[in-house]
Amino acid sequence: MAHPPDPTPYDALLLLSFGGPEGPDDVVPFLENVTRGRGIPRERLEEVGSHYFRFGGVSPINEQNRHLLAALREDLADNGVDLPVYWGNRNWAPYVTDTFREMVNDGRRRILTVTTSAYSSYSGCRQYREDLAEALAALEKEELPLPRVDKLRVYYNHPGFLQTMTEGVLDALDRLPAEVRAGAHLAFCTHSIPLTAADASGPPGQHGDGGAYVAQHLDAAGYIAGAVAAATGTERPWELVYQSRSGAPHIPWLEPDICDHLRALHERGAPAVVMIPIGFVSDHMEVLYDLDTEALAVAGELGLPATRSATVGSDPRFVAALRDLVLERAATERGEGPRHCAVGTRGASHDVCPAGCCAGRIPKPAAAGADSPYATQE
Repeated sequence: MAHPPDPTPYDALLLLSFGGPEGPDDVVPFLENVTRGRGIPRERLEEVGSHYFRFGGVSPINEQNRHLLAALREDLADNGVDLPVYWGNRNWAPYVTDTFREMVNDGRRRILTVTTSAYSSYSGCRQYREDLAEALAALEKEELPLPRVDKLRVYYNHPGFLQTMTEGVLDALDRLPAEVRAGAHLAFCTHSIPLTAADASGPPGQHGDGGAYVAQHLDAAGYIAGAVAAATGTERPWELVYQSRSGAPHIPWLEPDICDHLRALHERGAPAVVMIPIGFVSDHMEVLYDLDTEALAVAGELGLPATRSATVGSDPRFVAALRDLVLERAATERGEGPRHCAVGTRGASHDVCPAGCCAGRIPKPAAAGADSPYATQE
């Protein structure tokens, strides 16, 4: 049953994302924002920045967020949900602190946040909560009103996300040569993170052995693989693989890397592969460079037929899923006990992040959770 189109008690929705450069002069300052406090030399930042310069120094993420922002506003309005939608970023304009300032000046006092990350991890969940806490601290310092801020649960297993991803896989299979399509392997790709960060992801009870980050990805990948098998009548080998490693060589990160996986598939005689960017909501730079440029080049060198499936982006089914999640949380806050929609084997995630969830190396205040320092305002 659909939730009533009533967003109360919320009076605003915040789309919170990573941010990205919008021109060549922005690239190194953006990367300095991303890596601040990690002591990475400017020469290394310029080396990483070469990925952006291949695309004119412009990350696709901001434009994709503009499309998602417009789609959210249109979907909410078309479905009778009166809720203004704002946009803020962690690492580039519009910065979330500036957006908070705008929101409180507009009279917004109860804000619900949706992030462009579907899974539990430090960088994908708790760090966004730290961004919210920093923004609230800035408002407090300026003696501006402090709104109550909540965050949507992780949505990796909402059917609107997974069914949209499944359709992308089916389309990618259709783009393979007919003679190799039936034997194609599925490579579910997500961002690699340090093993210590993976082990600490999710609530404390889920820590270790890759934590919630790996478990959630495996559950999502298994669901999509099953849905693809049901649609095509063919069960396909699949594996969860990783990409976009950026850490020091001596620090263990999640493996295997997608390029190493392609080489292994070729050695095993796999006839073809579909790369599925399951860990990404839209075609970030990691998708355009690490998959569409680097991984496809490796596949081409190997003579391994390969395609890449679409991310959910601003697909109407995904946008409708976000609306469902917003109305679900609003109904929960009103005490109505709505059904929390989820597929797969793990069930719906928690609405409020418990203490110690997705802990980082250095403890920092994080809003929109059980351990928020702004509990009295929230």
